[in-house]
Amino acid sequence: MALTYESISTQTLGSAQASVTFSSIPATYTDLVLVYDAGNSGNVYDGTFVRFNGDTGSNYSWTYLLGNGGSTISGRESSVTRAGAGASGASRGMSILNIMNYSNTTIYKTILNRRSVIDASGYTVGAEVGSWRSTATISTVLLFVQSGTNFDAGSTFTLYGIKAA
Repeated sequence: MALTYESISTQTLGSAQASVTFSSIPATYTDLVLVYDAGNSGNVYDGTFVRFNGDTGSNYSWTYLLGNGGSTISGRESSVTRAGAGASGASRGMSILNIMNYSNTTIYKTILNRRSVIDASGYTVGAEVGSWRSTATISTVLLFVQSGTNFDAGSTFTLYGIKAA
């Protein structure tokens, strides 16, 4: 079975901003892929998080594994108000966030993220797996930086839909 990636929307920031939102996502795909390349205004290695459909309740859980060639760190957060979705760095951070079965109304949603950050002060590669405990179709995706910093101007975010052929 061949898969087709279709670009739904791209946002390139003209100025620094605290979050990026994709809304009115059509329910016509099997999965979503969000690719972004972002720095942050705090000039620090910083986590990026995701929320769906405006849900700020404790309905997310996620597990992470990070490394920098010399050390590793891992952890898990359960029943929190957001899931991990990568990182932005003082230089740049790139993430590929897969959101599986986003329009299936009989299952909870699963998130898989792979990331790299060009920033010597933090962990340079990582992976996260997460869950949103909702059966609702995802129609809005919100990304935001962990500690109140902003995504830099020039940061680029592209949302793709995957169609099964």
